[in-house]
Amino acid sequence: MKVENSIQPITGISVNDGQRRIDKTINAGSSPEQAETSVHLSSQSSQLQANSSSASGSVVNAARVQEIKQAINDGSFKVNPEAVADRLLETVKELIQSKKGDV
Repeated sequence: MKVENSIQPITGISVNDGQRRIDKTINAGSSPEQAETSVHLSSQSSQLQANSSSASGSVVNAARVQEIKQAINDGSFKVNPEAVADRLLETVKELIQSKKGDV
């Protein structure tokens, strides 16, 4: 089986293209400070920020973490492989669904 080199080199793009874009923006009438500090946030970022600020308290249950640490130190911590597998499958399904929504 022969593997062909299907990757074509990109030509005509230089490292200075980003600087040229900034220069064009500056020449169009905006100041350098505006060109560098202009930011646009999507509606999703606003939703994430609202969700994180509305969450009351910590997401981590410190008492439960301490119990698990103690069980690991004692050697009494038992892993339930079925539960791990089920949660892993749930996570994969959620990721697939979220990717379908992005397309």
